[in-house]
Amino acid sequence: MKEKELALLSNTARQEVIKMLVSAKSGHTAGSLGMADIFTVLYNDWAKVDPKSPNWDGRDYIYLSNGHICPIWYTALAMKGFFPMDELAHLRQINSLLQGHPHNETIPGVENSGGPLAQGISQAAGCALALQRDKKANRVYCLCGDGELDEGQVWEAFMLAGKYKLDNLTAIIDRNNIQIDGFTTDVMDLEPLAEKFRAFNWNVLEINGNDVSEVKKGLEKATNHKGKPSVIIAKTTPGKGVKAFENKYEWHGKAPSEDEGKKALVELEEERESIEKRWF
Repeated sequence: MKEKELALLSNTARQEVIKMLVSAKSGHTAGSLGMADIFTVLYNDWAKVDPKSPNWDGRDYIYLSNGHICPIWYTALAMKGFFPMDELAHLRQINSLLQGHPHNETIPGVENSGGPLAQGISQAAGCALALQRDKKANRVYCLCGDGELDEGQVWEAFMLAGKYKLDNLTAIIDRNNIQIDGFTTDVMDLEPLAEKFRAFNWNVLEINGNDVSEVKKGLEKATNHKGKPSVIIAKTTPGKGVKAFENKYEWHGKAPSEDEGKKALVELEEERESIEKRWF
């Protein structure tokens, strides 16, 4: 898919996220907006998935470890056709398909339940190891937040993946530098992050996670690398696309008001016009 198409899809996804959060009056804004480009490329240009057959044996497995950014996951799934778009309006409502954190037994396309942080990469590594031993060609992708890297469990999973040379596994770190309590540098400084992954025997790639062309190149390099699992450290802007939300940790787990949502949608529409002009 061409870059312009992907950029426009990312913009649409961000607008849908704003509408969802305003309707629900709760949810996580910053990470959901920041990861729109990655989810868009993954589902529309890269991963092997089939919305008509979510449990297809030949599919790639996509795990979300930081489950609180599920608004963008739900949006990507709906836009791909896993379930109707009008379901997005029911986020966090009682008896809704779309809970505040994902549940893999109720939502088509959702591979893992989310909520407790740091568990997704362990599930993804286990899946990748099983696929490797069965000599299957499926790939595994796991999206992680940088805040959850404070937890020890992730490093046990990273160590296992390095030991077994799981080159069918790609971890994508949302390196947005914020978490619920503040900036990552203040809460628990993660640097030197790339060197830590290399020490755990991972192939390390660093990209601009808000540039669809860089996301595509990063996924291609990760897929082609053999003998080691790959990690893409994706530098993203939390709240991307809405100036009032960008780079402010307060928006980690806060939803926009109706007025803030209207202003955000106006800004995103202006960005859409800019994308159209940029690529003619």
